[in-house]
Amino acid sequence: MSISAVVAEKVWEGIQSTHSVNDDQLSILHFLFGKNFERATRIVDQRGVKRILGKPSGRSIFKVVGESKRKEEYLCFPEHYCACYSFFYDIVNRGEQLSCKHQLAVRLASSLGACVDFTISDDELALMLSQL
Repeated sequence: MSISAVVAEKVWEGIQSTHSVNDDQLSILHFLFGKNFERATRIVDQRGVKRILGKPSGRSIFKVVGESKRKEEYLCFPEHYCACYSFFYDIVNRGEQLSCKHQLAVRLASSLGACVDFTISDDELALMLSQL
């Protein structure tokens, strides 16, 4: 794990523990993630992060609304995966970023308690995951 990733993780832990974000934390995250973080904050402000909870297991996945005019939705695991093009191109293929804007939006929204929650059956969740 890179130093940047360790620093980011500590900041996320701080935000999650207080369910609030201060100016220093915002500055650090902006330094680490740049425009992706700015875009993520817009997504959170527009309530574009949905947490989909499977019942009865409590397992979850996130669906994040993109910023394009089409308002595409991307399935996302905040620390490991996003279905967007940027995740594969900038993170997996080129290794230029730590996270895409959708992953950052999920981390921020879930840390602040700003996700829009939906509950579905575990069967529906399994079907959704099988389509990844």
